[in-house]
Amino acid sequence: MVLWHSFVATTMVADRVTSNTIDQDALLALKDHIVDDPQNLLSNNWTTTTSVCDWVGVTCGFRHRRFRALNLSHMGLTELDGLDLSYNDLQGHIPGEIGKLPKLRILYLSHTGLSGSIPSAVFNISSLQEIDATGNMFSGSLPSANVTMFSLRMIDFGFNNLTGSLPSSLFNDLPNLKALHLSRNQFHGQIPAALYGCIQLKILSLSYNNFEGKIHQDIKNLTALEWLYLGYNKFNDAEMLSSISDLPSLGLLNLEKSGLTGPIPSAIGNLTLLRNIGLVDNKLTGTIPPEIGNLVNLEIISLSNNTIGGPIPARLFNISTLRTIEMTGNYLSGHLPSSIGLQLPNLERLIVGGNKLSGPIPVSLSNASELITLELSSNFFFGPIPDAFGDDLRSLRYLNLGGNNFTSNSLSSELSFLTSLTNSKNLRTIILSLNPLKGTLPISVGNLSSSLESFVADNCQIKGSIPEGIGNLSNLVHLSLQENDLKGTIPTTIGKLKKLQAIRFPVNNLEGSIPSDLCDGESLAFLYLRGNKLVGSIPSCLGNVSSLRDLSMGVNNLTSTIPSTLWRLKDIQLLKLSLNYFSGSLPLDISNLKVVRYLDISGNQLSGEIPSSIGDLKDLPHLSLSNNRLQGPISPSFGGMVSLEFLDLSRNNLSGEIPKEMEKLIYLKYFNVSFNGLQGEIPGGGPFKKFSAGSFWGNEALCGSPQMQVQPSIGVIVIMAMAFTVLYVKRGRRNKKPKQADLPDLATWRRVSFLELERATNGFDEVNLLEQPKERIDIKDVLTTLKKIKAKFLKDSRGIEA
Repeated sequence: MVLWHSFVATTMVADRVTSNTIDQDALLALKDHIVDDPQNLLSNNWTTTTSVCDWVGVTCGFRHRRFRALNLSHMGLTELDGLDLSYNDLQGHIPGEIGKLPKLRILYLSHTGLSGSIPSAVFNISSLQEIDATGNMFSGSLPSANVTMFSLRMIDFGFNNLTGSLPSSLFNDLPNLKALHLSRNQFHGQIPAALYGCIQLKILSLSYNNFEGKIHQDIKNLTALEWLYLGYNKFNDAEMLSSISDLPSLGLLNLEKSGLTGPIPSAIGNLTLLRNIGLVDNKLTGTIPPEIGNLVNLEIISLSNNTIGGPIPARLFNISTLRTIEMTGNYLSGHLPSSIGLQLPNLERLIVGGNKLSGPIPVSLSNASELITLELSSNFFFGPIPDAFGDDLRSLRYLNLGGNNFTSNSLSSELSFLTSLTNSKNLRTIILSLNPLKGTLPISVGNLSSSLESFVADNCQIKGSIPEGIGNLSNLVHLSLQENDLKGTIPTTIGKLKKLQAIRFPVNNLEGSIPSDLCDGESLAFLYLRGNKLVGSIPSCLGNVSSLRDLSMGVNNLTSTIPSTLWRLKDIQLLKLSLNYFSGSLPLDISNLKVVRYLDISGNQLSGEIPSSIGDLKDLPHLSLSNNRLQGPISPSFGGMVSLEFLDLSRNNLSGEIPKEMEKLIYLKYFNVSFNGLQGEIPGGGPFKKFSAGSFWGNEALCGSPQMQVQPSIGVIVIMAMAFTVLYVKRGRRNKKPKQADLPDLATWRRVSFLELERATNGFDEVNLLEQPKERIDIKDVLTTLKKIKAKFLKDSRGIEA
């Protein structure tokens, strides 16, 4: 024990000595750059014979005795020429006193947490060569320069919160500026023309701001410019590309989402040093000019999400340096050249989805050994996918062939090309959806890359069964085979896929029971088995899969009761169990589903009452319990389901009245309680004002307003009778019995406004009370009139005799 403690103590001392040595060396290096120490404080005090923590101006931490703070104020120290405080955790702002460092050449303040405005004093230091303050919280506008800064070569204020327009005067005094980085701020207005007077500029980065208007044609004066970042602004300039095409040194051009319009000019072919061109998310039209083939140094071309049409120029595929071709979301047509995999030996990304390209998949693509991403989806490609497609695609990570007319090799019933992809050991994504492949999944699927995360082959007319070997894909996250012709059972080996989050097998012909092995999925969030031929019960262990968010098992042949454990899934958002043969009742525990957004248990054999606890589902927009055997009343607690937009309780055995509390459901757009045994008056407020008769059919004891086309409520009948009587009396037909022909029909009553009814009924007492008794209409005539109105109203509204 003594030896052990001695060892620990020695180690701690050694660590402390090493740390202090580092601090000492750093501070002594600072001392060496101080050329004037008039009080000799540092000369006499900062020596290796004393501890760093005893040096003047130095503060150390109490626990580890490491250098923590430095205060050299009021010592008369000068001629400092470099200050680097980057990647520290500082506070406050840049002090204006920094302008008193007349020999400062380097000022690095990146990622320090500083805030406030940039002091104009910074641009008073004529000796300054580089200032880097990126990644802070600076705000306000950029100050102007008050002196000509011949030495300043780089300004970097990117990734801050600076605002306002760029001061034109700043760039009048920076004749040797080579790099300007102001990206990811909130600058606005036009780029000042004075900036283009900085003819030494090699890097100009103004992306992710709110600059607008046209780019001044003087940008062509920046003949030394090598990198140009102007993307994510609002220029809306059709001539910008033409002006930029006069910059002979340009190697990188990024104008993504910058409001460009019009065609790509053929003059872009003049930029022969261009290595990277990014024009994504603009409004470019026309075709890709063939002169783009002049860009013999091009490595990356990104033209996605424009409205460019026509073929991809053949000359582009002669540029052997190309690594990325990205042109998704356009109207490009024509074929890919058959020799593409041989002409582009460095090709890493071919991304041309969402166009009108056609023709077969080039066999030579299998020779593109550097290919990482292949995206050909949503085009008109056709023909078989070569069996040897993946033989040499050893670097492939992402493959998307979906939304075309690819088929499998007609000589084999298997999707043999999948076997060739077992050579792609880095493959992470395979998407084959919406192709008429018409084959079976080979056993070799289980030999695909252990890195595979997503396998999606929806609506591909795949036949046969799901191979057991699929359980070998240990990193699989998303497995989707929906809308195919799969048969057989769900492989129990899927339970081995601990990272699997989504299983999508709906609309197939899968048989057998749901394997309880699915419960072994530690990450399972989405389980879709709708529209198969599954039998048996839902495994109760699914209620223990707390990660479940969506569970869809409708349109199967499932029986028994719904496991009580499912009501424990407090984080589930979608539960679809419709059109099965589930029996039993809904439990009080249904209220546990606090975040459920879609609940559909329609088309089963559920019985009993709807529990009042269902009213606790205050965030539920969609609920369907139709076509069951539910009975009893509709609980007033439904009025608490304030998020409901869709409610279907039709074709059950419900009784009682529709609760007036449901008038609070202001978001309710669809409501159906037809074909139950409901009675009483239909509520008239809230959403019920806009529901039609179809919501209430088949409830003979319901009554309500005329547009519901159900039996009118007694209140409506009384008001109508009173109004009619008053109108009858006012027309001078006192003591005369009204005839059937005199009674108003349904159309008439629909035209009578509530204001007219109110006026009429308000006058009822006046007419009958102020006149002589012998002149009043007899009460028997009132009752007779009421009955006739009711009979005629029912006949008009329902087409039957009352």
